[in-house]
Amino acid sequence: MSTPPHRRTDRPHRRTARPPRPTARPRVRLHTRVRAVSATRPKVRPWSAYAVVVVIALSVTAGLLFYLNERSSRGHAQVVGAAPGPDLLEVDVLLQRVDPAAQTVTAKVLVQPHGALRVPGDQLVPAQDVVLETTSLEQTSLRYPAGQRIGSSPVSFSLFDGRVTDYPFDGYQVQIGFRATAGGRPAPVVIGVEEADPFFAFTPGGTETEGDAAQVTERISRSRSTFILAWFMMAAMWALALAVLLAAWLIVRQRRGIVWPALGWMAATLFALVGMRNAAPGSPPIGSLLDYAAFFWAELLVAVGLIMVVVRGARVEGAHRPQPL
Repeated sequence: MSTPPHRRTDRPHRRTARPPRPTARPRVRLHTRVRAVSATRPKVRPWSAYAVVVVIALSVTAGLLFYLNERSSRGHAQVVGAAPGPDLLEVDVLLQRVDPAAQTVTAKVLVQPHGALRVPGDQLVPAQDVVLETTSLEQTSLRYPAGQRIGSSPVSFSLFDGRVTDYPFDGYQVQIGFRATAGGRPAPVVIGVEEADPFFAFTPGGTETEGDAAQVTERISRSRSTFILAWFMMAAMWALALAVLLAAWLIVRQRRGIVWPALGWMAATLFALVGMRNAAPGSPPIGSLLDYAAFFWAELLVAVGLIMVVVRGARVEGAHRPQPL
């Protein structure tokens, strides 16, 4: 039986509401590089530490070898002259100090008679009056009375063929010669020369013997250690000056104003170079080759960089004036 038309109602179809789905958590994806960096630990490379130790050991070994080489070259005495018999005068000369400014070499001279020229039992007591003539312009002769013990005497010899302003490339020559008489008669002389000044190196330049007299010419130059240190000082002066100039150029280019720490560093470098210059071995006078090659230029570059930073910084700071309220 069908439903009457007046009772028919068009009702909408009701849909059953579904429960809401739980929202999933957002996935955070780490970047591959970040994950790799956080996951991996820095690798320790032992070979790098070993390489540093090896370099230090090699440097120390090279320094010791250089020192031993220079030390062995200084321990030899040069002997000049010959005697026909046992009766002779041995003159030991120890070159103690070279003074390039005064153009002199200070030496310690010790005379030892041999044979019949000495008292038996004492090598330093002459049996006859001994007169020793030297090539020194200050102590032209040394006298030793008979029967009195001989002591060492300081003698200054003159330098020639060299200028101290050529430091550290200066070189000199000195002539050391003696002629002796014992009891008024000529006596043969044998000279032994040994060096003791650590700032200079001595090399034999020539010998000359005439009758009973003997003479040796020594060539004098700066020692290896002095030469190396002087070169290092010149390189360090240029490096410091260029570093200050580069820093000043960066500050001016970036318009940083007045950077007080940088100004303090530059001013300290300006005066530190003076202390470095005065610490040069051998105390070279002002106006030496060292000054014209490095010191004067280093001081000029540091001063220019310092003034440039101050002037430019003052202009930048002056442009940033406070605005009136």
